Amino acid sequence: MKYSPVLDRLSGLGGAKWEIHAHARARARQGHDVIELTIGNPDVAAPAELVEAATAAMRAGRTQYSSGRGEEGLREALAARYTESAGRPIGADQVLCFPGTQTALYAVLMGLAEPGTEVLVGDPMYATYEAVVAASGAALVPVPLRPERGFRIAAADIAARITPRTRAVLLNTPHNPTGAVLRPEDIDAIGRLAVAHDLWLIVDEVYEELVFDGVAFTSPLARGDLAERVVVVSSISKSHAAPGFRSGWCIGSAAFTERLLPLSESMLFGNQPFIADMTALAVSGPSEVAAGMRHRFAARAKYLAERLTQETRLRVHRPEAGMFALIDVTATGMSDRDYALDLIESGVAVMPGSAFGQSLAGWVRVALTVDDGRFRRACDRIVTHANAKCRIGA
Repeated sequence: MKYSPVLDRLSGLGGAKWEIHAHARARARQGHDVIELTIGNPDVAAPAELVEAATAAMRAGRTQYSSGRGEEGLREALAARYTESAGRPIGADQVLCFPGTQTALYAVLMGLAEPGTEVLVGDPMYATYEAVVAASGAALVPVPLRPERGFRIAAADIAARITPRTRAVLLNTPHNPTGAVLRPEDIDAIGRLAVAHDLWLIVDEVYEELVFDGVAFTSPLARGDLAERVVVVSSISKSHAAPGFRSGWCIGSAAFTERLLPLSESMLFGNQPFIADMTALAVSGPSEVAAGMRHRFAARAKYLAERLTQETRLRVHRPEAGMFALIDVTATGMSDRDYALDLIESGVAVMPGSAFGQSLAGWVRVALTVDDGRFRRACDRIVTHANAKCRIGA
């Protein structure tokens, strides 16, 4: 039997990256006490008013087919939100709705990239980026994100990797897994490259509302001179603690969304009307749960950094946003995968950095999303484990 080449391109790029997470879940099912710091599930439930809005919409019969673009009310709410945040007019015809950021990103890459082209992506990167680029047939070109720059992608590093085959730069700000937030000067420099080389800028902004105090978020969408080449993808998964609702979107020029619409319609034909109604309510104002998450995640990152800096030889990179912190585990003498597997035996599950790209080999990603008591117990176990392993490796 024959298969499409897309399956060969995606081989090994799906669940295989979550090996440690699956192993931790298996140990927990066997009765072991494992504190799971692997994935970015919000630490609160979705706001009750959003759940009620979705429920009321279902009871009102909002369970029929949607528009291929997404429900009009949601597109108008998103247009109003982005008009305000971007400081320039964004119309409802510039919005396409999808079930989550992941689907939006898949559609955008399928619409912009193709075999023989290249997409530049910061390394480390979110674990699914490699797959969405590969699905299009394009080649992913990693651009190293340097710790000395706070893991913010540098225009000079992008420029050094641009070729005649380069089609797009995929940006993620705030960034997963590093928590880095691009500065206006970063975006200015990257924008100049995009204009000079006629490149698309695809921007994943799903953590926009989880930026910590003292750091300002800037979107390339606010740059009018980049309006025809910027495509933003996002969702309510993180900002509104609603990942299971699968409600996302992309924002681009009207010409872009018109061209992408047939692909979107062939995939899913809009999103569910009752979820669209709930999402329209969600994006019509600031999230009621985002502020609390920002405060808690920043405090847990600070606690982790202080504990490990004072009590171990491990080094912590504190994020500026998002749900994760990074730990440099090279002092243990173990690879990041071996460290993560070994740490599970001590009752803590973290993600090996190499699951997010080779630039993060020797690091692990720690989710900041369990309650304070369990997080402190996890830190106790990480400290005890690190000191034992560092003595062995000394």
